[in-house]
Amino acid sequence: MLKKELIFRNPLRLTGHEAEDILHSGGFGAVLARAGLGKTAILVQLALDSLLRSRNVLHISLDDSVKKVCLWYEEVFRNIADQYNIRQIEELWEAAVSHRLIMTFKVDGFSVPKLEERLTDLIEQKIFLPQVILIDGLPFDKGIRESLTELKKLAENSSMHVWFTVRTHRHDEPGLDGMPASLLHLSDLFDIIIQLQPEGKEIHVKALKGGLEACDYPELLLDPSTMLVRQ
Repeated sequence: MLKKELIFRNPLRLTGHEAEDILHSGGFGAVLARAGLGKTAILVQLALDSLLRSRNVLHISLDDSVKKVCLWYEEVFRNIADQYNIRQIEELWEAAVSHRLIMTFKVDGFSVPKLEERLTDLIEQKIFLPQVILIDGLPFDKGIRESLTELKKLAENSSMHVWFTVRTHRHDEPGLDGMPASLLHLSDLFDIIIQLQPEGKEIHVKALKGGLEACDYPELLLDPSTMLVRQ
């Protein structure tokens, strides 16, 4: 019951995805923000949503060590437990992380063929079969489209879905639809795009693509003290 309650209460589902996976199999999702606004925190909350439903999550970090990624999960999970006054969380935590695998790459050492090779090893040796992949820190440079297209085929063939963090820049001019320059010519590959937008002292969580109309769901904010999404 506790698992179901936490899943139901996940504010990210208020963007119009209240049941099952927020992304469908083979789908791509992106979390956009400038440096330091909370992209990784959102990614971890998306991961926990899947982990609490016993989905296998592969978290790939191109910036942080395994130890630092683990600390992110522990902090976010304990903040969620504090928010809902959950006292006995150890069993729930152990069950969740048993479905998680963290993998690190150097930025210049990451490629879709290398990822596919590692995945093949994990799957063939029956070590881990991911259903969700999170990629944190991938540079969205000019040559990224080919790699993303390859990865999308891999995700579709393996019935996985993939979330990315995308770093935006203050000086980037958005397109007519509000899409930041980083994804302006790649947005067709993505099913859901979430942006963290600072407005004064608040950080707003906005669905640029794949959510309901703004009038249909409550405004979401990222709490800077806990790094949790709230209404």
